[in-house]
Amino acid sequence: MNPVRRALVIAASVALLATGATAATATTDQHPTPKPTIVLVHGAFADGSSWNEVTKKLQRDGYQVVVPANPLRGVASDSAYLTGVLAGISGPKVLVGHSYGGAIITQLASTPDIKALVYVGAFVPQAGETLGDLNAKYPGSEIGPDTTNLITYAGGADLVMRPESFRTVFADDLPRREQSLLGASQRPVAAAVFTEKILKSAPAALPKYAIVPTKDRAIAPAAELWMAQRAGAKIVKVQGASHLVMISEPTPVTKLIEQAATTR
Repeated sequence: MNPVRRALVIAASVALLATGATAATATTDQHPTPKPTIVLVHGAFADGSSWNEVTKKLQRDGYQVVVPANPLRGVASDSAYLTGVLAGISGPKVLVGHSYGGAIITQLASTPDIKALVYVGAFVPQAGETLGDLNAKYPGSEIGPDTTNLITYAGGADLVMRPESFRTVFADDLPRREQSLLGASQRPVAAAVFTEKILKSAPAALPKYAIVPTKDRAIAPAAELWMAQRAGAKIVKVQGASHLVMISEPTPVTKLIEQAATTR
């Protein structure tokens, strides 16, 4: 083969290979890995609106978000209810729990298609523990008889934060008007949740992430840090943030959730 003809054949072969690679890339890009659904579980004395700012940011970034109503009736019963919620969500999921919600996502961690767990100012319990014992492990929590009222009824007893205490214990870094609104619309929690034993630990191999607000007065930051470290979670501290860090500082919370969602 003469040199000119050989050069033309080589050039044609290179062009064909390049075209094939481009076509393969295009085919791959047409079927990207689907983003997981983000399930945001609220804690005690709260409702799903506590996730509003984080939800807006996640939806803007293209995530499907589900914010179920956590019944706040007990760890086992709430977990059973939310198991039904998860059953209706197809594909991979990232579970995010705030405060008491951390106990719930821990119980749901073995549900099929769970990609990661994210704890936001939350309990990260293990089997056999109680939330009351965990909250008393380190000084700093101001939830107690002096800051809550007991509501008794035929079916049991609930706890609700006193309005003046809600402001300081939960939302010290929010505007006063918002503090008052959140305190007025809070949802009571069954008192028994603090003495009920946790049934399951989260699988050790499941990726875990944790936000620790350093001015949390509901759960001591030292307790949150200890629980997150014990679980092997990637930890982000939010300096000066209150227990309602997802309202006052939604950006770092959203970033950590999206990191959990994109980590392979």
